[in-house]
Amino acid sequence: MLESALIVLGGYLLGSMPFGYWVVRVFRHEDVRQVGSGNIGATNVWRSYGRRLGLPVVLLDVAKGTAPALAGTLLASHTVGILAGAAAMAGHWRPLFLRFAKGGKTVATYGGVLWGVAPVVAACGLATWIVVFLGLRYASVASMVAAAALPLIAYGLGEPWPVVAFAAVAALAVVVLHRANIVRLFRGKESRFRFRRIPTRV
Repeated sequence: MLESALIVLGGYLLGSMPFGYWVVRVFRHEDVRQVGSGNIGATNVWRSYGRRLGLPVVLLDVAKGTAPALAGTLLASHTVGILAGAAAMAGHWRPLFLRFAKGGKTVATYGGVLWGVAPVVAACGLATWIVVFLGLRYASVASMVAAAALPLIAYGLGEPWPVVAFAAVAALAVVVLHRANIVRLFRGKESRFRFRRIPTRV
């Protein structure tokens, strides 16, 4: 029991590491929260600073979901792995290391958790994200569609109920955290992703 609790706590602490904020601070000496959308997640870093900073942040945000989920699964149980991954998502949303200020929208970390507990489901989710993103060039739409598809994919592949339940709850969280994007989409003000970076400052 204690070991499981420590794994879940470790998941939260790892998830709380605001890599988007740290990477921009180290390499550009700027606060990413004052740039673009103001979000510390990989999409804002990539959009504002290009792939040289954006790609490492994507990989780090995925890894901080995968590591605790995989550790929990291997060291304790599937359920502990999911709880540790969920804790990592909570940390990414409200990071301890930013004094619980607004964090990221958990998409990459959510995907990372699934790589740790259900890699086939994660691969299907990634494929869904890529197809929607390349078709529409809205990162927010791709994220919400992929997140919403994951519980159905998990169920269809016969994953155990904790995976399906986690995917459903996490999908709802992703959509709720994108509510501002949804409003901008309906107003026609959501920005399409540009593969050539256009610096944005506010």
